[in-house]
Amino acid sequence: MNRRHFCAASGLGLGALLAGRFFSGNVARAEEPKRRAEACIVLWLNGGPSHLDTFDPKPGSKNAGKFRAIKTATEGLLFSEHLPKLASLSQKFSVVHSLTTREGSHERARKLLHTGHTPNPTVAHPAFGSWVSARRGGKSPELPAFVSLGGPSADAGFLGRGYGPLVVREPGKLPDDLAILGGMSPERLGRRLSARQKLDAVFEAETKSHAVVERGDVFAAAARLVNSPSASAFDISSEPQTSRDAYGDNEFGRGCLAARRLIEKGVRFAEVTLDGWDTHENNFERIQALSGKLDAAMGALLTDLSTRGLLDKTLVVCMGEFGRSPAINNRDGRDHHPEAFSMLIGGGGLRAGTVLGATDGDGAKVVTRPVRVADVFATLSTQLGMDPHETLMTPEGRPIAVTDGGQVIGELLS
Repeated sequence: MNRRHFCAASGLGLGALLAGRFFSGNVARAEEPKRRAEACIVLWLNGGPSHLDTFDPKPGSKNAGKFRAIKTATEGLLFSEHLPKLASLSQKFSVVHSLTTREGSHERARKLLHTGHTPNPTVAHPAFGSWVSARRGGKSPELPAFVSLGGPSADAGFLGRGYGPLVVREPGKLPDDLAILGGMSPERLGRRLSARQKLDAVFEAETKSHAVVERGDVFAAAARLVNSPSASAFDISSEPQTSRDAYGDNEFGRGCLAARRLIEKGVRFAEVTLDGWDTHENNFERIQALSGKLDAAMGALLTDLSTRGLLDKTLVVCMGEFGRSPAINNRDGRDHHPEAFSMLIGGGGLRAGTVLGATDGDGAKVVTRPVRVADVFATLSTQLGMDPHETLMTPEGRPIAVTDGGQVIGELLS
């Protein structure tokens, strides 16, 4: 058997994103605050959704656009007419209307909204899901702590690849490379893994390389998942048709349903991607279609979590990298606008039915209670029982904290 076949058989392709050991394990951990949430689901609206055409409409303004604003279950809060289910469920989450950043490029904004740190070419900041994976771990020894459904998310940066996400390209189905190739028995696979461990032990002793240890953890995690009945949580085919219909027969809907199943089985952090929000042209047609997918899937997710008694234990966050400009361009689109945008956040012990901050009459500027991205991550960290100011050393000897000086958003605490 050549090296390629051995790696495939032992699950390297799958396991490279599953588990690892942070190489500075002697760093002291801060005392954990009271835990209020056990898991987190992020619904990532890739491309930057227009706040004006979703969660912060401005009826009657010059650039209000083509959609009608509708009332929600929260007094004074308006949503787009294409989000009726979320409007009816607004008492299950809070809305932040006053997020503001300086990052107007997709790449930099994605990094900021995934890590809580302004991008710096000299530091590989970890995704927030990687911090959660490293500091809280998974509740199941057989499933990865951090899963990305339908998108690559962000990697683990200096924490090491083992804390990065397991990326599932087709949400609702089993991950790639899960099956043992060639009909190999679990016993035979076990013998091969044991042989590899012995070889790695010799190599690690000679090189003193933490990468060898990390790779060993990767192999072990892959083997646990390959042989685990818990892996069925990725596959939604056993769900009743009524449940699948409620979430929506599309990649995002299937991803949200899979996220609920994975959280139930012990995954700590799941991210589901809904792509297509970079609406420089045909903004209204495209957002209407995207809003339909978001409304059905997020509405079903909130209802499902609540019914199962999981919403109080699970943070649910819906956000993108920035908002869109009030001005409508000559292609019937809206351009990048980081100065003011919105997010939805709820569950996990946070206060629901709250509207935080406000933008001006055209949705261009934050006029009350500006919120930084670092503050959002400080709040999420605290709710998940993590110290937002805990600092670890990078391999280059630079101290990096979970958040970039973020402060907990007190108005969202219950």
